[in-house]
Amino acid sequence: MYGFSRFYKYPLPLLLLSLWLVAVFLLTDQPAHSQHAAVSNKEKYQSTLLAKTIMPSTLTENVRKTVLENGLTVLTKEVHTAPVVTVQAWYKVGSRNEEPGVNGIAHQLEHMMFKGTLNRPIQFGRLFSALGSDSNAFTSYDQTAYYGTVERNKLKALLVLEADRMQNSQIEPEQLASEKRVVISELQGYENSPEYRLNRAVMQAVFPNHAYGLPVGGTKADVEKFEVEQVQKYYRNFYSPDNAVLVIVGDFQTANTLETIKEVFGKLPKKVRSEKLGVRSKNTFTSSPSLSTPIVLREPGVGRLLQAVYPLPDANQPDVPALDVMDYILTEGRNSRLYQVLVESGLASEVTASVTSLRESGWYEVLVTAGSKQDLKKIDSVLSSAIANVAEKGVTSEEVERAKTQLTADVILSNRDITSQAMRLGNDETTAGDYRYTDRYLAAVRLVKPTDVVAVINKYLTKEARIAGFFEPTQKRITGVGDKPDSAQTTENFSPGVPVIPSEVAKYLPPVDLARDAIARVLPQEFKFSNGLRILLLPDNSTPTITLSGHIQAGTEFDPDDQAGLAAFVADNLLNGTKSKDVLTIAKVLAERGVSLNFQTYREGVHIEGDSLAEDLPIILEILADVVKNSTFPVKELELHRQQTLTDLQLELDEPSEVARRIFVQSIYPKKHPLHTFPTEESLQQIQRRDVIDFKAKHYRPDTTVLALVGDFDLDIVRSLIKNEFGDWEVRGQAPRLKYPAVSMPEKIVSVNPVLSGKTQAVTYMGYTGINRYDPRFHAALVLNQILGGDTLSSRLGAEVRDRQGLSYGIYSSFQAGKNAGTFVIEMQTSPEDSTKAIASTRQILQQIHQQGVTALEVETAKRTFISNYNVSLANPEELTDRILMNEVYGLDKGELHSFTDKIQKVTLTQVNQAARELLHPDKIVVVTAGPSVLTEKSIR
Repeated sequence: MYGFSRFYKYPLPLLLLSLWLVAVFLLTDQPAHSQHAAVSNKEKYQSTLLAKTIMPSTLTENVRKTVLENGLTVLTKEVHTAPVVTVQAWYKVGSRNEEPGVNGIAHQLEHMMFKGTLNRPIQFGRLFSALGSDSNAFTSYDQTAYYGTVERNKLKALLVLEADRMQNSQIEPEQLASEKRVVISELQGYENSPEYRLNRAVMQAVFPNHAYGLPVGGTKADVEKFEVEQVQKYYRNFYSPDNAVLVIVGDFQTANTLETIKEVFGKLPKKVRSEKLGVRSKNTFTSSPSLSTPIVLREPGVGRLLQAVYPLPDANQPDVPALDVMDYILTEGRNSRLYQVLVESGLASEVTASVTSLRESGWYEVLVTAGSKQDLKKIDSVLSSAIANVAEKGVTSEEVERAKTQLTADVILSNRDITSQAMRLGNDETTAGDYRYTDRYLAAVRLVKPTDVVAVINKYLTKEARIAGFFEPTQKRITGVGDKPDSAQTTENFSPGVPVIPSEVAKYLPPVDLARDAIARVLPQEFKFSNGLRILLLPDNSTPTITLSGHIQAGTEFDPDDQAGLAAFVADNLLNGTKSKDVLTIAKVLAERGVSLNFQTYREGVHIEGDSLAEDLPIILEILADVVKNSTFPVKELELHRQQTLTDLQLELDEPSEVARRIFVQSIYPKKHPLHTFPTEESLQQIQRRDVIDFKAKHYRPDTTVLALVGDFDLDIVRSLIKNEFGDWEVRGQAPRLKYPAVSMPEKIVSVNPVLSGKTQAVTYMGYTGINRYDPRFHAALVLNQILGGDTLSSRLGAEVRDRQGLSYGIYSSFQAGKNAGTFVIEMQTSPEDSTKAIASTRQILQQIHQQGVTALEVETAKRTFISNYNVSLANPEELTDRILMNEVYGLDKGELHSFTDKIQKVTLTQVNQAARELLHPDKIVVVTAGPSVLTEKSIR
């Protein structure tokens, strides 16, 4: 539900952590990511084949800043591309305002802000869900933010809720005790990661006298000690209009909305702040002491890690743009300096880096995952030498221009949806003190020269200034991954609380205009070429960008038993060379236009993702066509990829979520079933170049490929472009087909507990075989799932297991329905001592709904929520494009894009309860809990 932010690449954007996103594709199979982006320099197309749209001169065009009498800063931006609006409340307080002993109090308060107010003593997540709001929150170093995106007729309702909890949040002892358990569960999840533990140790050394050296989420020791009075005092001190920024972006009228804001927020008073809180409202930054030797963590885990952190200036210092250009030159793409010396050489399997620019300071962080059997000291020496070499010999104008293009394109492409636009405005205003920061920043980026890059390297990236850390694993990570599951009938007798009562929600929900806006039902144009290739095109000139989504029926379901991983091997190596371009040529041009192209392998297919500015659409199509038709799979690149994949596999098998998922799936589907197979070290070693070439020739075909494009283009021109690039893609023979064998339900409860050394949080998967996309119960199952576990705060599972008992940081359920039989799955994260109780409670709720059904009011609330969330999702170009694509892949009418909500609306109470009786089986379920040893011998009564 909640998280804290991490920063990446270009300055100030926020990556919101969410640990339980359910993939569209079957079984949430983790994709094998291709790390490359591809472009081609087809200059001739840029002026002749596409009607260009000029990018607005600034990202803040049409933004209006208003400050109310009580000090509340309001930023508004009208965007009339869809009847959707986002409301975000940003508070100028974060972990920067903490000190040892109360580390994590900002994060704890963020959780408590969902617990209800004096006027609305109800879980706010239930109110947001009833509005159909895509709502969440996060805590960062400099701020805490709350955001929700809804249909525009619910704008005032969101404003009323945010104003209510700005002033009237209730922090009660029982609720705090429950939510402290949730926060501790969250922190234990982070502690499972060696990277997190290493980063915490290094950051404490970099900032020994500043709160930036403390973990944003806090520590278990501090969280356990929080008292109600502490959290209340923190709330009173920092949550007030004069310490907040309200951001609204979307389809509204500014004048009317400002009047509403003054009505709702204007009456809130400023607060008199106490100076003594037990926390600091301001820290004094001092430089870190130099450490001549790296910090070394020798702990349970897998994979050697090197992290180097260099202190940097704050966000408003003039060196920041050059530092970001430097970062792209060092680590972005195959031609980057550090990738060449570390990854191409085989010393490392991955190198990533980011510039973090904050209110009082910043840092440059480099993280290297060592290759198999590689020495961290040697890697560190090569890293330092490579940076020194750049400082001595300089960078080229070509490198600088490519980095500037990439960086600028990334900023533009990341601001296409209204939620992201509001995020940037809120972050710029609270961190840099100016919502126009990104405009100034991009203007400064355009002026960066090679000498500027060298200057900042010499100034900041000295070996004397940095703090380095090594993670050296001490032991194997798992016991018995391959063990046959034990079957056991559990005897827990835990009674869940009273089911969520939807009438309570209606009682506290602000008034909403129930008249729905008429959604413009524009449908994509569909074309099919003689070779069977299908394309769907939907013009959208709201931004000068292109979103491409594609599907090739070449997924892991076709992996041979002894070569599991072959399908991903093919997709991951498509960009490593073609008949006309070698891998470095592709890598060199990929950044020249800032175009991205990625391939992800799932059970039922290979998913293609691409983004570009509108004028560069010919480039993305040319490269895509070249790699799917003409990839050559050079031996050197295949072997390098094999070593990287083997390292990645070791790291995956140190993650409780991945181990639980693997064993869960293999406990449901028997050997020889297409879903049973997962890559192993042995299967990856079996894959030869000839196997890769043969798989590509057999499965990469135009008649099993679908492409969907949404963006700023002319239909006829794009259709012609695609025909020119893909028209000669030949079809040979019949497309491969698979028939999934029927799989029976488990006869009783199957319980498995693989133990991973050194982990603090357990991850549980529960479920069994489910339905496919064509099942007549599909839409009723979606409504049923929304009630059961579709939301971690408002669902039956969330309200009981997560909110009332505080047993899990997150719990969700889903019917993962593909072209073939899917899976019903519940996933949760718990402390090991809470796992058995959480599992028992979950089974009781399943039993309750299976036997007693749900209520008519629950069904109507779930339908409204589901429909609202769906309409909001269509305002995001990436989600819209994926929806168009998958409707075609599943063979659905193109009108499904809009008729889907009508089908949800027609679902009845009888249908939902029938689905509950037929699809929920609490006594015939596979339960896999991975992580620390779980105490299962004690029955819960």
